[in-house]
Amino acid sequence: MKPIRQVAVLGAGTMGARIAAHCANAGIPALLFDLTTALAAKGLETARKQSPAGFYTEQGVALVTPGSFDEHLCRLSGADWVIEAVTENLEVKRTLWSRALQHAPLEAVLSTNTSGIPLRSICEGWPEQRARRFLGTHFFNPPRYLHLLELIPAPHTDASLLRDVAAFADRTLGKGVVVCKDTPNFIANRIGSFYGATIYQLMQRLNLSIEEVDALTGPIIGLPKSASFRLLDIVGLDVWNLVSKNLYDLVPDDPWRERFLPPPFLTEMLSRGWLGDKTGQGFYQRRGPKKEIWAIDWKTFEYHPAAKPKLPALENAKLIEDLPSRLRALFDDKSKAGEFYRGLFGDVYSYASAMLPEIAHSADDIDHAMQWGYAHTVGPFGVARILNLQPPPPAEVESSRSGVVILRRQPVVQSNPGASLRDLGDGCLCLEFHSKMNSLGDDGISMIHSGLKKLESDFDAMVIANQGENFSVGANLMLVLLAAQEQEWDDLNAAIHRFQQASMAIKYAAKPVVVAPHQRALGGGCELVLHAPRVQSAAELYMGLVEVGVGVIPGAGGCKELIARLKDPRKVFELIGMAKVSTSAENAKELGLLDKSAAITMNPERLIGDAKQTALSMASAYRPGAPRNDIKVGGDPAFAALRIGAWQMRQAEYISDHDMLIAEKLARVLTGGVHPGDRLVSEQFLLDLEREAFLSLCGTVKTQERIAYMLKNGKPLRN
Repeated sequence: MKPIRQVAVLGAGTMGARIAAHCANAGIPALLFDLTTALAAKGLETARKQSPAGFYTEQGVALVTPGSFDEHLCRLSGADWVIEAVTENLEVKRTLWSRALQHAPLEAVLSTNTSGIPLRSICEGWPEQRARRFLGTHFFNPPRYLHLLELIPAPHTDASLLRDVAAFADRTLGKGVVVCKDTPNFIANRIGSFYGATIYQLMQRLNLSIEEVDALTGPIIGLPKSASFRLLDIVGLDVWNLVSKNLYDLVPDDPWRERFLPPPFLTEMLSRGWLGDKTGQGFYQRRGPKKEIWAIDWKTFEYHPAAKPKLPALENAKLIEDLPSRLRALFDDKSKAGEFYRGLFGDVYSYASAMLPEIAHSADDIDHAMQWGYAHTVGPFGVARILNLQPPPPAEVESSRSGVVILRRQPVVQSNPGASLRDLGDGCLCLEFHSKMNSLGDDGISMIHSGLKKLESDFDAMVIANQGENFSVGANLMLVLLAAQEQEWDDLNAAIHRFQQASMAIKYAAKPVVVAPHQRALGGGCELVLHAPRVQSAAELYMGLVEVGVGVIPGAGGCKELIARLKDPRKVFELIGMAKVSTSAENAKELGLLDKSAAITMNPERLIGDAKQTALSMASAYRPGAPRNDIKVGGDPAFAALRIGAWQMRQAEYISDHDMLIAEKLARVLTGGVHPGDRLVSEQFLLDLEREAFLSLCGTVKTQERIAYMLKNGKPLRN
């Protein structure tokens, strides 16, 4: 296949604009066309402003050029891939394609983003050369965040084209690719529609409330926080109803098709125009000046303040950290909750098993579609294996794609409860954190030191990475709080010192170390990344030094690294003092949190494989650096300038007295302590200042209150 250097997206609605945005994220220029240039520009602006953001950075917007069908289709002559994403109407699609084919190069990839129209209907009557270049590329919304891309071959799609598009989507766009058969709603929406319909049926049968169902179908079973009815409000009840009714019409031979008919309560809400977020009310509604959440009673259609469900089975399950064990406990529960789960998991597994030969090539494809498209932690066949449902589900077959490392399958060299060393092969060692949220305590820090010793004696290179939900959310705050409350200052000082020395040991290791962060790398997790000799980052990276939110400053070298790297105390002061967090790896580079040389992996499945390759490529010529003694700091004048800025914020009541104290401590560290002017200091000097400031803040009541509040509520306290 010819290299894809430009993409053209036909249709600048919600999906089209966001597909173009994600192509720009991958560095691929995109044309974005609609009925008028103004409509295309409006779609682009919506993608730019949307939350969560469609673009990695503002600079990506410049890679998308809006245009109109009437004036600019001639520009398709320069496109290597044309993606049609207009309304789900066969005639509209066929008419647009007849025009587009007049301008698109003969060797261009041609694809439709249809979610349900048979591909054979769209390309019927096309010349053979065009039909061989045509396939379905079903992105999920929003394309930046949902990993799934369903590829659907049309009747005449060239097999080599399908492979090439799959490889491009995987490596360049970062997609989890599933090849589907050309059946109604393909895989994810076919199984997802049944999943939702089964939930609504069980709710009515068991007389559950909206709040109870959302509690039952959220993170407790590995589903997103939006659960069931909150998700419907976001998607729109009208959209869900249309998808379900269309599916019902398109699958006359499906023995379960009656499940897709809208339940009476949904029909009534549609008749009242209660469509969810777009109309201000659906299953939930916000009321009053404080925007309190109210929920609907699906039997009376009256709203009431949303109540926290009283389901003992869920309270007990929350104490079980391991998801498979939690699922088994819930499935075996004797209450109404257990009855709900037995009905849900049993029916979904039965339906997925029945549909497998018709819609997919393997059970793994169905699981991946639900994991990547609907953000389920475990797919229906994975759940069936955990619960030992009968008949026995197909055996698990894990990915063996070149360059994809499945960490749990790599041999363990050494392990403790919080971290492990694994042999990645070819002389590369991996340090993996696996504590709760990958927080860093004594286990993780000791394993860093152990790993570096193993690296020096037995390996050529090391990667620090994991395949948990986040790279690391930072230091173990509970241990910090307990030590502070017990006034165990010597122990806390020693713990911070060990963390600092671990950071320095990574930075100056005798052999190459590559740190591969993904998702959240906060606080201490961010500090590990800052000390990496080389970084291979996932594209989705939310990185920052957020310690001020719990009343302290970075204590493991974060202040030192940023002032040495950026040489701009005001910028560093703002980065740390305002707890700025990157919105992507590219944005982390803009902020100065990632070095410009950091490599970025679009597909998170390939992150560890890419990091391994990078680390080994460094091995033969690697020369470690030496701790610096030449970091310039500004002393008292620079401190005064930073303090003035904080004081002005205090006078305007943007920050509290305790925030002011934290700001002063931070400013002193960044400017090198008390000194009449500029001077050069060592890394260790700044580390000592960091540690002293960290400890002194831990001794204050207000910092201890902030840490306790964060541990209890998961959000910062302003005091």
